[in-house]
Amino acid sequence: MKKPVKVYLLSLGCAKNLVNSEQMLGKLKNAGMELLDSPEGADAAIVNTCGFIDSAKTEAIEAILDLAELKKQGKLRALIAAGCLTQRYAGEFLKELPEVDAVLGTGSYDSIVEAVEQALGAREQRTWLAPREASCLTGDRVLLTPAYSAYLRIAEGCDNRCSYCVIPDIRGAFRSVPMEDVVAEAESLAARGARELLIVAQDITRYGLDLYGKCCLAELLRRLEQVEGVRWIRLHYLYPDEMPDELLEVIAGSRKILHYFDIPIQHINDRVLRDMNRRGGGALIRDRIDRLRRLMPDAVIRTSLIVGFPGETEEEFQELYDFLAQYRLERVGVFCYSQEEGSKAAGMPGQIPEEVKERRRAELYALQEQVMEEVSQRQLGRVLEVLCCGRDEEGRCFGRSYMDSPDIDGLVYFESDDAREGDFVRVRVTYAEGCDLYGTAAEQED
Repeated sequence: MKKPVKVYLLSLGCAKNLVNSEQMLGKLKNAGMELLDSPEGADAAIVNTCGFIDSAKTEAIEAILDLAELKKQGKLRALIAAGCLTQRYAGEFLKELPEVDAVLGTGSYDSIVEAVEQALGAREQRTWLAPREASCLTGDRVLLTPAYSAYLRIAEGCDNRCSYCVIPDIRGAFRSVPMEDVVAEAESLAARGARELLIVAQDITRYGLDLYGKCCLAELLRRLEQVEGVRWIRLHYLYPDEMPDELLEVIAGSRKILHYFDIPIQHINDRVLRDMNRRGGGALIRDRIDRLRRLMPDAVIRTSLIVGFPGETEEEFQELYDFLAQYRLERVGVFCYSQEEGSKAAGMPGQIPEEVKERRRAELYALQEQVMEEVSQRQLGRVLEVLCCGRDEEGRCFGRSYMDSPDIDGLVYFESDDAREGDFVRVRVTYAEGCDLYGTAAEQED
């Protein structure tokens, strides 16, 4: 009997990319290939790349070169690259990295089985580049997350055209997944044990606009609430200019949708926001946050901020600092502006020196550390529902509360004799350090 082809896939970058990786693995598995957790013993290796900023490009290229070394040693027969970096530099990728046998762009994930078979056939290098606007890839997924927590991608691409970003050029125009398909996938994930669904897209607030002529996130959430087995629904990437009262009321009235709002605002100064090509100004951002907190006093707001955008003055940076000091947002990621090739902002005058960017980032980070400590201290004595994610080396349980999304926020550590991975546990918080909480199981629930 012919031995199955053994394949290893390394997924880099964001959660949306992770879903593409899971979908490719599903196609490889359905084709009879054996999936490995490491490159050792693999016939073919795939790197699903990120190409958003320079650090992501570097990580992807280094990963490809590491696998190329295994190929050179005869421990790997074929090397395939896919994803954002390959789409962005498709014309030169194989020329610059001759160790790669095949390349797939972001519209060509459906061709992964053919690409692996071609690469193993030792034929010439080949590039698969379907239009970026190809239909969203659907079908079986091999989850790379724990079974109890899964990403549910509801759209592909982006129409926002922020001046610092090249995602529309890489991923194409915004395309919503039909509502029936989203609900069917949610039901499939729940049947496989998913109790937390993390809703992702470049901009989930515009879900349905292309298909139905209006934003339909509120309607979609009502339908997802009905999926049996799902306990938590977590929302990522809501834009402040498309958060109508209907949407907020659906979230506020839900028993499943978490009061966790991932709202990337990037800045607060009107001039900077305008040059970033962001819709709405500082007043709109403040209004949305105020409305959220009035409607849901327990709301946790996560955002990302960019410092050192071209032309950012000390006064404009101070406005951002003062905003953060006043609004005390619970979760904040601060990034130095990256001059991305092909973006409109890359050619703008007033590029900021790296040392100035780093100083500004450090100042915001120091302020945010204080805020996170305050937020954590406020949890002392509270009983939080925690999704158990396992045990550490000391045998202590750890998990996440509604305030914590995987890999980017804090953890809750707690003592429990019988809590298992995937259980929801009521934890009384007794100690806090940074954004991590510590406590004891108060009562376990199904």
